[in-house]
Amino acid sequence: MALYSAAAAVLQGLERGDGGMKSLVYNSRFPHVRQLYALVSETLRYSPVLEKLLAGAALLQAEKKLPPQLAKVLVYDLLFGKGLKCGGRWKALARRHRARLEAELARLKVQQKVSRNEDLLAPVQAASPGASQVPRYVRVNTLKTCVDDVIDFFKRQGYSYLGKAASVEELRALSGKKFLLDLHLPELLVFPPQMDFHDNLLYTSGHIILQDKASCLPAFLLDPAAGSHVIDACAAPGNKTSHLAAILKNKGQIFAFDVDTKRLATMNTMLMRAGVTGFQLAQQDFLTVDPGDPKYSKVTYILLDPSCSGSGNVRGSIRPTWSCLWARGPQLMAVLPTGMVNRLPREEAALSAERLQALASFQRKVLSHALSFPALQRLVYSTCSLHQEENEDVVHAVLQEWGSAFRLVNAFPSWPCRGLAAFPRAECCLRASPADTLTHGFFVAVLERCGEGAAAPSSLPAAAENPQHGEGTAPRKRKRKKQRVK
Repeated sequence: MALYSAAAAVLQGLERGDGGMKSLVYNSRFPHVRQLYALVSETLRYSPVLEKLLAGAALLQAEKKLPPQLAKVLVYDLLFGKGLKCGGRWKALARRHRARLEAELARLKVQQKVSRNEDLLAPVQAASPGASQVPRYVRVNTLKTCVDDVIDFFKRQGYSYLGKAASVEELRALSGKKFLLDLHLPELLVFPPQMDFHDNLLYTSGHIILQDKASCLPAFLLDPAAGSHVIDACAAPGNKTSHLAAILKNKGQIFAFDVDTKRLATMNTMLMRAGVTGFQLAQQDFLTVDPGDPKYSKVTYILLDPSCSGSGNVRGSIRPTWSCLWARGPQLMAVLPTGMVNRLPREEAALSAERLQALASFQRKVLSHALSFPALQRLVYSTCSLHQEENEDVVHAVLQEWGSAFRLVNAFPSWPCRGLAAFPRAECCLRASPADTLTHGFFVAVLERCGEGAAAPSSLPAAAENPQHGEGTAPRKRKRKKQRVK
């Protein structure tokens, strides 16, 4: 039973956004990693089929104590895998419903006019081409090493370094054991897709962080000065927090919040491994944090990456459900329309418009709350969503609410994809996508306080490269710290 429980826990972690599949599997402490990885991968591959089978057989209604993630794993191994290997009540439960599940599987095959189980997967595979073309991004953790040393380390392991990329097309053409320095982010190395570094010494020692390029943008664009006090409002699993610490050079203070105990425990382990100091973790809903608390009187920077639809996530093929959004915080459920909380996840597609409005309402609330911190000078708002409702519309509504107190910064003008033209200056925002930037789908907006005490814009040469975007700011150039990889 340990295998199925571990697999269900990984699926739940993916739904909550705790991390990627590989990192969750490797951090699960399950002794047979390859077996667990194979089971999770196959369950995810069959996930849309499993959802239809569970719905058609009404398994979750009949067995109310059976967690949905565990149900998927059990049904996968019962019908598509090598047969159930566990003992105990869950095995007996699954076998009790076997006839109904097999009948539902047969009905599904007849409906789709296929004879093999694998043929049920073809439409799903065709619907998600983005994941296979996104490279493996490796952020160098400058708290422990430097870019040059990491490059030398990989070269000693037989990789060929091709220098700094000049275009996205060069990233797209990567293959074999070749890698590049990213063309936009100075501490990011780029390897071919599907490259796995979870067993690599640099990863296990915290010298490198496996983080998608788009996910690196929020901390990079916030660019807090060393010694600053910073809030990471929705922090777990901690990649962005560790990035902030590296930019701060461990000088200053980071206040990190998340409502989930397990996510915070995982985050604490990750930050310690990365050599992060000067941080305080709090299991707390950010909306309950008092901006007037003297503890936060020196907070001048806030990174806000709130719960979202996750529609930009191209890996894992798994969508957030109502249950996982509840786990991210009761404050979100408070704004959901009456009756939606108890609806089954399979009804989610039919409720997309209503759901997006509920999410957007929560996001507007938390962004406005973040802007109320009295010493705040600069804030980055980001989501891994493709929807305008969660992105441009949220930023526009909150800027209107705050009047002239804050302005939208034209950050990183050399970035090729801009915000949708939903309101004046929306092009100051950034977007990312598998097709255009070879990353997950992402949205970033940078806001600065107006008037006296506003953070002075900093600039890179990139700001001059695209004058058509108007006034622009980009993070300061940071000197590479020389420290040997041991």
